[in-house]
Amino acid sequence: MGVSIRALHPWAVDAAEGRRLQQTLREQLCLKTPRGFRPRLVAGVDAGVVDGGRTIRAAVVVMSLPDLAVVTQSVARAPAIMPYVPGLLSFRELPGVVRALEQLDVTPELLLCDGQGIAHPRRLGIAAHLGLITDLPAIGVGKSRLVGTYREPRPEKGATSGLYDGHERIGTVLRSRDHVRPLYVSPGHRISHEDAVHWVLTCCTRYRLPEPQRAADRLASAKEAPA
Repeated sequence: MGVSIRALHPWAVDAAEGRRLQQTLREQLCLKTPRGFRPRLVAGVDAGVVDGGRTIRAAVVVMSLPDLAVVTQSVARAPAIMPYVPGLLSFRELPGVVRALEQLDVTPELLLCDGQGIAHPRRLGIAAHLGLITDLPAIGVGKSRLVGTYREPRPEKGATSGLYDGHERIGTVLRSRDHVRPLYVSPGHRISHEDAVHWVLTCCTRYRLPEPQRAADRLASAKEAPA
């Protein structure tokens, strides 16, 4: 079954073309949650580099809601077509992520991505980009801030603070556990700010990261896992 991918552009682009595409693609983003949205399958998505930076290794772990039981998982490799360029991570990592998504035997209804959604200088972080090419609701869950200013949220789990670029809200700073460093949550596509926070918190049980994303991170970096 897998996930259907929309071929919106080639992946082999230079930095200038990548930035131009981001400016164009951002106009297609939707920050509204579909009416009656109640996902039963949520996927954590992560990717890293292996082979001295020549290969992208991507992992997707699909879990059921609300019990967060693993349904299936997928690992894939793809050549690292583009070198690492700040702000253009999606062009480097998504070719591998696409392969992993296409290999799935189920279709997730929500994607949690390691990285940013619209909390990005050109409002097209990896979660926003992935949401567009899959046409699935997608949320960026960043472990660090890429852009924006905020006030530190209170120390208890569930505390939030708006993340702003000037007067524009680009995300939410979320305390996912008591007394831990916050996460930087931003909608990617087909999800609102409020619902992005809701579903991230729903998937956070024992750890700082949402369970699907944490599982994908471990799978993407596990050298002994198949790929």
